[in-house]
Amino acid sequence: MKKTIRRIAPAMLVLLGLATLSFTAKDGVTLRLHPNTGKTYTVNAKQTSMNIMEVMGQSMNSTQSMETRQTFTAQEVTDAQSVLVTQVEAIKLSISQMGMKLEYDSEHPEKTSPMLAGQTADMEKGLNKPTTVTYNALGVLVGDHSDLSANQLGNVIINLPEEELSVGSTWTNERTQSTSDIEFTVNTEYTVTAISKKSVDVSFKGIVTSDDVTGTTEGTASINPQTGIVMKLNGKQNISMTITEQGMSIPVTTAANTTITVEEK
Repeated sequence: MKKTIRRIAPAMLVLLGLATLSFTAKDGVTLRLHPNTGKTYTVNAKQTSMNIMEVMGQSMNSTQSMETRQTFTAQEVTDAQSVLVTQVEAIKLSISQMGMKLEYDSEHPEKTSPMLAGQTADMEKGLNKPTTVTYNALGVLVGDHSDLSANQLGNVIINLPEEELSVGSTWTNERTQSTSDIEFTVNTEYTVTAISKKSVDVSFKGIVTSDDVTGTTEGTASINPQTGIVMKLNGKQNISMTITEQGMSIPVTTAANTTITVEEK
């Protein structure tokens, strides 16, 4: 069972990575990252997935659910950049397989299933540790903060375009990401579906490729036109990948649903 959990982990991390997308939209308005100074934003993310692994000719199915809560506060905001203080506050994980249910809750560690204890150690390293990050006006991270465990900022602070867009406009974006030593490229097309004073709505479709990972991602998102922050996201991912363990190549296919909401206080 411990080996099975280790095999699931890379797929889970890739899916979290795939939730990180770039959006843009607005007719007659230029989107720029400009969070409200002194305000605290809470990012609630949940992902549920079905995983199928082929091990020595046998299929092994599992379902899992992962929830994270992360906050960030706008410490300093100018027209050129935004300085934020962020921390991951809570993580919940549940895995069901072969009649067993394993659970982890960072806010109640005493209830952690013993078989998950080793797998959650890396997650705990990044919990409740304030980190200062800086983004430029286009939502591009300044510097490398890949050490942020379970970081969800990339899902809600996204790369913004320089040009203005209108309803019906489409654009494409390519990004390469490394997650858990797995590097993959996502080519995504975005379409503006609606624009209002309170929200810029977009739909997206992406293709995932690498030596070991292929798949698709699609969904919808809503962006606050005043702050440039994604306030809501709903996405679906279908991923096929191959992991290697003890000289064996193990195919893994995953279908997942991701929801993200942001609250401002």
